[in-house]
Amino acid sequence: MDPLSPAFTIDLRRLTVLRELQRRGSVARTAEALHLTPSAVSQQLSALARDLGVPLTERDGRGVRLTGQARVLLAHADAIAAQLERARADLAAYGDGGRGTVTVGCFSSGILGLLPAALRALRERLPRVRVDVVEAEPPDLFTALDAGQVDVAVAVDFAAAPPHTDRRYTREDLLTDVLDVALPPGHRLADRGAVPLRELARDTWIVGAASSCCGAVTRSVCAAAGFTPEIRHDVNDWAALAGLVEAGQGVALVPRLVRSLYAHRTLALRPAEGPPPSRNVFAAVRAGAENDPVVTAVREELRRAADGGGARGAG
Repeated sequence: MDPLSPAFTIDLRRLTVLRELQRRGSVARTAEALHLTPSAVSQQLSALARDLGVPLTERDGRGVRLTGQARVLLAHADAIAAQLERARADLAAYGDGGRGTVTVGCFSSGILGLLPAALRALRERLPRVRVDVVEAEPPDLFTALDAGQVDVAVAVDFAAAPPHTDRRYTREDLLTDVLDVALPPGHRLADRGAVPLRELARDTWIVGAASSCCGAVTRSVCAAAGFTPEIRHDVNDWAALAGLVEAGQGVALVPRLVRSLYAHRTLALRPAEGPPPSRNVFAAVRAGAENDPVVTAVREELRRAADGGGARGAG
């Protein structure tokens, strides 16, 4: 490597590739997330290393790992990205903040139970602002947020979500979404006021994919209750899940964010006995973007929708 020049510059696109490699852990997964070829990712990383005059990756078996210099650079990359977002916010605030486009990425039940109220309020508040919605979950949701394809991410805390300490994002908790037990008509526990989850250990279950937030949370809840569910049907669509429960094909956990979908159904929705299983819903923006006037309005209306949506706690 050439010695580090006092006038060196950093290509921010290449820095984005390095940040994604840190998150994904391999060149192949980084390429998939960024819609590049593995060769293109390697070329971007090599070019960044040449620009800086320091090694950024080293061989690790059949893969690569980040060097100490790369981790030093990444610590600065978070600050660089945040400062750029502050500059973007200052430029937006120079005008009236009443024009533009903002994209909200959100998980499916959040789109059903949280976004409608927020979108109605935003249409009244900022009629000249276009709000686009993208259905997505971590980790892809935060890759899109990093890339600027999403401006506000609404997500559930689970293993694929970034930790609370991740400095790349400014985040705030929105609500605690309780999960109720969905039982087929005539189920032996359908008349209970509250259902002991352990008594469903021998039932068949209808659960979303393990990589989805609700699928992951359901598996964790069952494990905490002392059993591994027998998953007969792997379904992510809430209406389809309701139809299968109603047809006697299994039991499920259903978030209160989508409870309105079940009003006309004959299945039984019952609270779980004991501390209610739940999931934390939060909103995140790129660090430094929180002062953008349009992003601020979106965050405020999301908070209002969460406070008034009836999905919180044991309501």
